[in-house]
This record gives sequence, structure tokens and C-alpha cells, in this order.
Amino acid sequence: MKNIKEFINPDVRFVFTDIDDTLTEAGRLTSEAYSAIWKLHLSGVQVVPVTGRPAGWCELIARQWPVAGVIGENGGFYFCYKDRTMKRHFFNNAATRADNKNRLDIIRAEVLNTVPGAQVASDQFCRMMDLAIDFCEDVRPLPPLEVEKIVKIFKKHGAQAKVSSIHVNGWFGDYDKLSMCRTFCEREFNFDISKENNKCVFVGDSPNDEPMFEFFNYSIGVANVKQFTKQMRHQPKFVTASSGGLGFSEIADKILSKG
Repeated sequence: MKNIKEFINPDVRFVFTDIDDTLTEAGRLTSEAYSAIWKLHLSGVQVVPVTGRPAGWCELIARQWPVAGVIGENGGFYFCYKDRTMKRHFFNNAATRADNKNRLDIIRAEVLNTVPGAQVASDQFCRMMDLAIDFCEDVRPLPPLEVEKIVKIFKKHGAQAKVSSIHVNGWFGDYDKLSMCRTFCEREFNFDISKENNKCVFVGDSPNDEPMFEFFNYSIGVANVKQFTKQMRHQPKFVTASSGGLGFSEIADKILSKG
């Protein structure tokens, strides 16, 4: 990973960013990160949060933050608020989502019965696509082997599973953060992220961001990503000096300086 000081890209059009531990510190959105989003927005850069957080959170973010849209539940959907109208696009239709919920309920019961200390994430009630198991946000942190046990339970049932800095998220469906970024840009901006990769930046902090770190030429980790690098095959190309929201602010300043 190169130091953020070496990052030069004078033609950034999109900034895709994770939220938890990328824009936040100790679970709170920092003033520096929110100010940085506003500065990017006012300069004409499209900011798109890409998160494992639930539909309920994404409704507020799309409506009230200065963002082009938000991709939620690890790529299960995007929400986009334009001209006083909320647009919602889901990977799965309503019938499939209902069927998947029943399948996830079976996994939920097995995890809670076999992994002591694991809990369903407190934001599960406003999720529409996935099941989030909390291993350190509101519970005593679980050992890595217990986190891996949760992942194996999801996969045993044929579900996908990704580990963030706070949750194990599992879902049914062939999608991830990257695939929905592609869909969002094509549908809303007629923009191909493969052909226009050099006009994009991705910012993240944890193993579930690996597809994004690998794909984007300008992928950047905030400093706290270093605690996970041994777990990742694909690391960000650049890394900031500061962690969380302060690190994101570093990135915004570098983008806006044009060099």
C-alpha cells in the first residue's frame, strides 16, 4: 500500500465509500468526514456510501446526506433520492426476498444456538436482504475462530457471508458491493465503472471491501485497515495516515487539491 501522499488523480467523478470505521470513529460519524462529504459534493464529485448497513439507515442517508445515492446491505439494493422522489432498486424481487428471509431465520437460530456470545445485530429489524450477526459492536468481542464459525454456518446453508469490522453479514443472491456499484452507475448516470475506472475512488477499511480494493485502480484504505491486511488477498492501493473519519477527510483534501 502506498502512502496517500503519493495519490494523484485530478479527474475524480465518483467517490464510493464504506461507512463503519471509514467515516466513523467509535461508531459515530465524525464532523470531519461529514464536512468532507459536503466539500466533495459542492465541488461536483458524486459521493456514494457503500455499506453493509440496513435499508432503514439507507433511506435516511439517501434523503438527508449530500450523496448521489447509497448502496446498502452489501449490495442488495441502492436508494437514490432525486427531485423529491425516492428511487429504490433491489437485486431480488419481493417474493424472493420473503423466501430468503425464511432461509436466513434458520441460519439465525443455528448461529445463536452454537456460537455463545454472538447476537443478531441491533439494526436487523430494518433490514430487507440479509442477516447481520454482531461480533463486537454491541457485544463483547468474539475470538477470530468464533467469527469464522459464524461464516461457516452461513456457507453451509448456501449463503454468502462477509466479515466487516463489526458484523458477519450473510445473504442469498449472487451480488456484492461491487456489482451494485456497477448497476447504480449504469442506471442512474449512464456511467461504466470498468471503462471509467480512473475517474473513481473507493475508500474502505475491512475484509468485506476486498472486491472493491481489487477492482478500483484508486482504492484507498483508512489507516485502521492495517489491522486486517493479513486476512486479505487484495489490499487497497493507498492508505491514509489517520484512521476512520479523519482518514476520509485526508482523502477528500487530496482529491480536491487535484494532486
